[in-house]
Amino acid sequence: MTDMQRTAEEQALIDTAQRVLPAGNFGNLAGDVVIARGQGGRVWDVSGNEYVDFLLGSGPMLVGHAHPEVMAAVQEQIPLGTTYFANNQHGIRLAAEIVDAMACADKVRFVSSGSEATFYAMRAARAHRKRDKILKFEGGFHGMSDYALMSMAPAQPGNFPQAIPDSAGIPQRVRDEVLIAPFNDAETSASLIREHADDLGGVVVEPFQRLVPPKPGFLETLRAVTKEHGIPLIFDEVVTGFRFAYGGAQAYYGVVPDLCALGKVVGGGFPLAAIAGGEEIMAHFDKSTAGDSFLPQIGTLSGNPVAAAAGLKTLEILKRPGAYDRLFATGKTLMEGLDRLLRDAGIPARVVGEAPLFDVVFTDADVTDYRSTIRGDADKLKRFNATLRQHGVFKGDSKYYVSLAHDEADVAQTLDAFAAAVASL
Repeated sequence: MTDMQRTAEEQALIDTAQRVLPAGNFGNLAGDVVIARGQGGRVWDVSGNEYVDFLLGSGPMLVGHAHPEVMAAVQEQIPLGTTYFANNQHGIRLAAEIVDAMACADKVRFVSSGSEATFYAMRAARAHRKRDKILKFEGGFHGMSDYALMSMAPAQPGNFPQAIPDSAGIPQRVRDEVLIAPFNDAETSASLIREHADDLGGVVVEPFQRLVPPKPGFLETLRAVTKEHGIPLIFDEVVTGFRFAYGGAQAYYGVVPDLCALGKVVGGGFPLAAIAGGEEIMAHFDKSTAGDSFLPQIGTLSGNPVAAAAGLKTLEILKRPGAYDRLFATGKTLMEGLDRLLRDAGIPARVVGEAPLFDVVFTDADVTDYRSTIRGDADKLKRFNATLRQHGVFKGDSKYYVSLAHDEADVAQTLDAFAAAVASL
């Protein structure tokens, strides 16, 4: 077993975090480790412990940490200034690249976070449709807005389409404006959309929900029924955009929405996200033509030139021949290796996801929606992840994010750690 020692310096930082941060962390991950640096597919903590990194900053570092070409692009821009508020060349070129890549996109508006992107996408849909309600899917994660924090992770799932708030502080009336449908249940979802069509401003979905791929025909049904009733369909591609394919999940699964939200990869590891969509809906952001339907959107760092330069270079790297073949091959090797180890050990489990993004759910049932994920053995997963950490593999509570930078040595170490973690169970 790898001996993960903690130095006095790191312990002092952890103690300070406990004193000055709620729960001792930034709200993302437990504060029991302090990362000092990342390079390629690995990170090091302040104590000097080295890990193969499958957290990847929660996904943005698809080409790896501190990629030399991305760093060069950033370092070229920084001496010229770090933000202007006005248009800049990198942001304009990045918007053009997004329009070329994403089938749904005629226009792009930049923001700084995925939460903002999904928030504005829902607002744009409501403005266009002139209706207030949003239909989302149980277990779907769309950031931290009031609308998004409805039935994202309900401990006791309710009856569809009733929404359950996931956070304190959300006004009661917001609950009445969100309808909840079951992911991967095309028949029930279509029925709910038709029943409430006159009230719906939009339908928002992760085309790949957290870890769960769509069943054949599910996204196609959503597209057909929303188009039938003139309801904007929003794909939340903050995670999947440029990860599953250069054209995102809409290219990978072959279904084109009216709007999409982008983040993570598109900013190259810097705070940048975007709303992209068709001309008619995106026109609501243009005051000169929108009239009473104008949708104001102002952000101090929107389209930041440093972030846009990093995003442009990241996308250039991803466009190179063989990039996605390598990414998928790495993920497939890891998924198949983990599945084989679990089956050989006779441990009931399902390795769920797609090659660039997956995890294990400790259950003997198929995993097709939120309710089937929460029926997994959470304590067993927690122990499994803890053993991986001790063997130099770093990940979040859920998800392995795979990068182009993960090499054969990273894969070999991870498979060894998988074997140790399986044996510990």
